[in-house]
Order: sequence, then C-alpha cells, then structure tokens
Amino acid sequence: MTNFIFPVQLTPDNEDGGYVVTFRDLPEAITQGDSISECLTEAVDCLEEAIAARINDNREIPQPSVLQEGEYLAELPLTMIFKTLVYQAFREKEINKTQLARQLNLDEKEIRRILNPRHGTKLSTIERVLSALGKKIEVRMM
Repeated sequence: MTNFIFPVQLTPDNEDGGYVVTFRDLPEAITQGDSISECLTEAVDCLEEAIAARINDNREIPQPSVLQEGEYLAELPLTMIFKTLVYQAFREKEINKTQLARQLNLDEKEIRRILNPRHGTKLSTIERVLSALGKKIEVRMM
C-alpha cells in the first residue's frame, strides 16, 4: 500500500513573521504562511507542485517518513495521487511510453498526456493503464 500523507515542519520566521513550511522527504518543497491554518493549506499546494515536478523530471517519489512530535500532516490531493500511482507503476514496469501505448492500443501522445501530472485524465483511463501495468486501485474509508 502506498501512502501520500507527508509530515510537515513549521518553523517560526522571526524575521518576517509567520512560519516557514518544509518537508523532510522533499527538501525542494518550501513555502510559508502567516498562520498555522494558512501554512497547512499552502503545504498541500507545495506538496502537489513538488510531486508534479518530480514526475516531470522523472525522479523518484519518496514514501513519507513517520510523523515526529511537533509536525503536521499534508495529504496529496486525490487527483495527483492517481497520477502519481500511474507514474510509479510505469517506472516500476521499466517499459517505455511507446510500449505502453502499444499494449493499450493508444497513441503514444495519449500516454504522454496520461503521465503528465497537470493533464486531466478520467479515472476509468487511469484504472485501465494501472491494470495494464499490473496494478489496481483499492479504496478504503477509515
């Protein structure tokens, strides 16, 4: 099972006020906010951008670390979770986009769009691609 809820550190900004928001697992992800509430909202946006950038750069997406005392949590939005799952399954399979396109009887341009974190992709398409990559989504409500 994959987890997309990342620990967030809020450090008081003594110079400008508010807090600096950082992620231990994603050192490039840094933002800020005036209040804890604002910081946590900004953290989700920042997390989404950091994951999208890693996908665009063909970099690894780390598993979140265990929450430590004094930290907060930021959860990746569901649409980006689905895109990330497709990206991770694609990397794990070690095939190229042309091979995946052939397997799904799609144009390679469509595979590029599916793997693009900013392109809207229907859930049915994501499920089809994941199935072709040997994966499936299970949803649990807690």
